[in-house]
Amino acid sequence: MNNIPLIVTNQTLVMFLYMIAGFFLYKYGKITEKGSKEIASLLVWLVIPTVLINSFCTEFSTAKLASLGISTLAGALSLLISILIGRLFFRKSPVDDFAAAFSNAGFIGIPLVAAALGSDAVFYLVGMVALLNILQWTYGVCVLTGKKSAAGPKSILLNPIMAASVIGLILFLTGAGAHLPGILSTTIKGISALNAPLAMIVLGVYLAQSDIKAMFTTPKLYALCAVRLLLIPLATLVLFRFLPLEQAVKLTILIAASAPVGANVAVYSQLHGLDYAYACQTVALSTVISIATLPLVMAAANVLI
Repeated sequence: MNNIPLIVTNQTLVMFLYMIAGFFLYKYGKITEKGSKEIASLLVWLVIPTVLINSFCTEFSTAKLASLGISTLAGALSLLISILIGRLFFRKSPVDDFAAAFSNAGFIGIPLVAAALGSDAVFYLVGMVALLNILQWTYGVCVLTGKKSAAGPKSILLNPIMAASVIGLILFLTGAGAHLPGILSTTIKGISALNAPLAMIVLGVYLAQSDIKAMFTTPKLYALCAVRLLLIPLATLVLFRFLPLEQAVKLTILIAASAPVGANVAVYSQLHGLDYAYACQTVALSTVISIATLPLVMAAANVLI
């Protein structure tokens, strides 16, 4: 536990270097905007689903099943805190409201959890990632558009994150996940390893597309980052301090709750005709600032839990 802040610091710096690589690849024309969208699509439709399936490839036990249920409830509580705080501060600013409510639990949370707590701990994050994606497709769209979400049960079930969660759960419950053929297991692990580098390269492209001067001189962006990176994680930490949860579950959900703004705010803003450039800035600036805030939150967790 004492080493977790240092591990998170090191992993955050590694991910920052991936992002810088994406920044310069875009600036020098080696990755286009279209190319970054295709990489993002690869992440959403293949890499992150494979990471989730890989987390289920473990021996079944009733204790693990109970931990999965508990961690999903903990993730739901964390998301509720994020949504309520986001609504409290940014009710009149849809992009900021969405950005505060939904962290980058998939792109950044998963590799950080794997680095700090081991790949087995990603298992505790599956429920939260699935819920986060459902809420983005439903509640998030309502926030951005002011209209009732058009996402129905079919579209939610066909979401790649949900599909991967169902497949993984079947593999876990049947015990098949722990006994996959060696070639298949190696393939799944190899694809899973792409998550952090590809995700951060895409975020680097977002950063390169942003007006850097405007990004660092816009006060409301810093207000959003303070809420997303400090207030929400600390509120989650205080709640978890008093809940009788397994330590690994607390830390896993806390890391995800402390992640910067999720990249989907840019995707959904573009889709619904909102300020795409500003949405990219929320992702880029919060990701840069999280290099400092994530270790601070984990240091606080080191004291409190």
